[in-house]
Amino acid sequence: MEPTRILVVANRTAAAPRLLDEVRRRAELAPCEFALLIPDVNVHGTADWTLEVALPILRRTARGPVEGIIGGPEPLESVKAELERSRYDEIIVSTLPRRVSRWLRRDLVGQIARLGLPVTTVTPRRRADRAADDRLARFAGMGGGPGIP
Repeated sequence: MEPTRILVVANRTAAAPRLLDEVRRRAELAPCEFALLIPDVNVHGTADWTLEVALPILRRTARGPVEGIIGGPEPLESVKAELERSRYDEIIVSTLPRRVSRWLRRDLVGQIARLGLPVTTVTPRRRADRAADDRLARFAGMGGGPGIP
């Protein structure tokens, strides 16, 4: 049986606790291969930094290799380009909480779902998750650390 190929689409939440929980859960259920796509990138140096931080954490969580991919400034176009480049069985979109997520306001998840693959959305649910994701977002570009615009 071939492993399930999962494209993880994330930017500021690429190493967030809820995403890590979902990757861990998937990896424990069945053999999986993961790729992390960082779309919505205007400056490649910030995406490189995000990949540098997130990939080792995701690899430990997935207990295997995770490919890192830098997309362009348009998230949907980045996903489409990656789906043309490689085969995936499903997509996980990790985003900031609804109150601050441009992706959710622009219905990125719905647009990706219309591409034909199953899509899982990961956003903070519990207060502790929101606090951790908010700290990560501030560190990754919203509060003085290097990061994504």
